Amino acid sequence: MKKSVAISLALALSLAAASITFKEAPKNFDRVMPSEGKNVVLSFYDAVKEAKQSVVNISTKKRVKTSHFADSPLFNDPFFRQFFGPMFKDRIPKERVQRSLGSGVVISKDGYIVTNNHVISEAEEITVTLPGSDKEYKAKVIGKDPLTDLAVIKIEAKNLKPIALGDSNRLKTGDIVFAIGNPFGVGETVTQGIVSGLNRSNVGINTYENFIQTDAAINPGNSGGALVDSRGALVGINSAIITRSGGNNGIGFAIPVNMMKEVVKKLVEKGKIERGYLGVIIEDLKGPLKEVYRHDYGAVIVDVSEDSAAAKAGLKRGDLILRVDGEKIENANDLKTAIGAKAPGERVKIEYERNKKLYTAYVKLGSRPDSTTESSQELLGLELKKLDEQTRRMYNIPKDVEGLLVVEVKPNSKAQKAGFKRGDVIEAVEDSETKNVEDFKKALKKYKGAKRVYVNRGGYPLILVLK
Repeated sequence: MKKSVAISLALALSLAAASITFKEAPKNFDRVMPSEGKNVVLSFYDAVKEAKQSVVNISTKKRVKTSHFADSPLFNDPFFRQFFGPMFKDRIPKERVQRSLGSGVVISKDGYIVTNNHVISEAEEITVTLPGSDKEYKAKVIGKDPLTDLAVIKIEAKNLKPIALGDSNRLKTGDIVFAIGNPFGVGETVTQGIVSGLNRSNVGINTYENFIQTDAAINPGNSGGALVDSRGALVGINSAIITRSGGNNGIGFAIPVNMMKEVVKKLVEKGKIERGYLGVIIEDLKGPLKEVYRHDYGAVIVDVSEDSAAAKAGLKRGDLILRVDGEKIENANDLKTAIGAKAPGERVKIEYERNKKLYTAYVKLGSRPDSTTESSQELLGLELKKLDEQTRRMYNIPKDVEGLLVVEVKPNSKAQKAGFKRGDVIEAVEDSETKNVEDFKKALKKYKGAKRVYVNRGGYPLILVLK
């Protein structure tokens, strides 16, 4: 009996040792209305009424050639011709007009408007409609920056109402924000939410990412519109949503206004953005990698391009970059942003760790290669793009596949007749590898007549013949 009492006492003591004390919220509290008085309506009307006057509707048009369906053998089938007539194929339109809608934000009285690059990137005609008006203005493109997905357009109008700019560096998670735009073309719309997160990167939308995440609904047509705080000051440019269904799932992203200001200034002054280029592939320091280095922050160099600024400065694969011109580099996105903010030819000081020792390198930055698509008669109807990390993620292309991505194949072109399809990766022409558009052009000149083109399509190799 005494033995069982002793065991029970020991068990009780051991349980007592593992107990936990919770921090309790006060039990007594009051429930109150957001504002005193019975005849009061809670409203954010005053917060957004000025900002709404600065958000415009943007509609774009471009002509798209239809696929060469009229050349199908089906049209020569007697059964088909009996029902539809021999002239049916001549009535099929050779091209169609594609229209799309987006939003923009007025940033000056004399007609400068900022929007997303993807809203206007391929447009042949851009039309702007101001709030509360059905008058249409033709817009011209001042400059585009695909890497941040920002663009500046201008209309010939005066005394517009530019939006007041806030400071995105002072945003806090939980701040109330409003997304203003023109979703689905239904008209000016305001949605409310909070700042769900800051400094979001590795989303796979842009090359340079430092997004504000919000649960304010950002739907198709909201792109390029305004994200404003509860004062109505612009804190971001609405950009994208993460969705599986095509609808809003409460995860939207906006480009911070401070980033927008820097890009817009350069686009207005020069019409383009010139960025410094280091020539490295990098990744975050995380997981088991942290055990290999002394520091627990920085960007790890995974590969160094031949003849790049990094290679000339002696940087190697495996180096951990810690600082650029004294600025701490927390992760790969920080390094990308820090180098992208510098001009080509600028000399920067890079501090890095190699084999647990600290080193310093002085690097003269190169110019960032143009990653935009290229199209010409020389390319036989192909629009091509150099593979980068963002493109690989978008098309799910493995890292061991190198080459040029086929972005578009022009109807009735030599490339289409050879069997090329959108999404193909051109790895080589005959014995010449095609790492960039220039390689492809040289190969076309080098090999006359019919030439074998080695292509990777969805992970499977094949050979196409260009004539």
